[in-house]
Amino acid sequence: MTDVSSAPSRRFGPSAMLSWAVTIACNVVLPFVTYNQLTGAGWSDFSALVASGVWPVVDVVIYLIWHRRVDEFAVLTLIFLVLTIAVTGVGPHSARLLLVKDSLITGLFGVVCLISLATPRPLMFYLGRKFGTDGSANAVAHWNGLWRHESFRRTMTLITMVWGLGYVVEAIARVGLSYALSTGAMVAVNSVLAYGVPALLIAWTITHSKRARAKGHAEATAPAAEAAATAV
Repeated sequence: MTDVSSAPSRRFGPSAMLSWAVTIACNVVLPFVTYNQLTGAGWSDFSALVASGVWPVVDVVIYLIWHRRVDEFAVLTLIFLVLTIAVTGVGPHSARLLLVKDSLITGLFGVVCLISLATPRPLMFYLGRKFGTDGSANAVAHWNGLWRHESFRRTMTLITMVWGLGYVVEAIARVGLSYALSTGAMVAVNSVLAYGVPALLIAWTITHSKRARAKGHAEATAPAAEAAATAV
């Protein structure tokens, strides 16, 4: 039985490294730098967010030209950036509400993960394809083909569920703490949660994926081992 262990190995060649560099630059680094530079120059939060939203669009265009298909990660980043702009631009702009705003965005991501469990393929299947392959046609086709294996489907479903529940719980905790702590204390807590929660989820995902691959490999080789033992 073929399983998760047959997932394509990551290729860290020049093409893959360049693709990753463009993705990280356009979806993380450049929006962050643009936002901070513009707000430091006197722009409003709303205007700075709108301007920084150009970079994920650039990433989508570059990926489309390069690979002849849309990059799901860049599209997801763009969607949540639009939601952030909408939340920032609507309603009163108190410091506490701006802190709660972050909870709404991360909580919505968790809800999207959970809703995707009812779709043909959960959200983490697409994000896994983004970060688990080099983006080439062969690697993408191989990744897509793994969906026919039950163990792979089970792994993608569980990872999506854990991420969804993790971010929903994180959002609820953020909202509660935003009203229980002072603004200064909550700013510090927000920074910890912004990096701590994804770090924990990524660490768990890597550990679980390794265990799933090891278990799948053992299941795949068991019939051959039994046949060899019987022949002896």
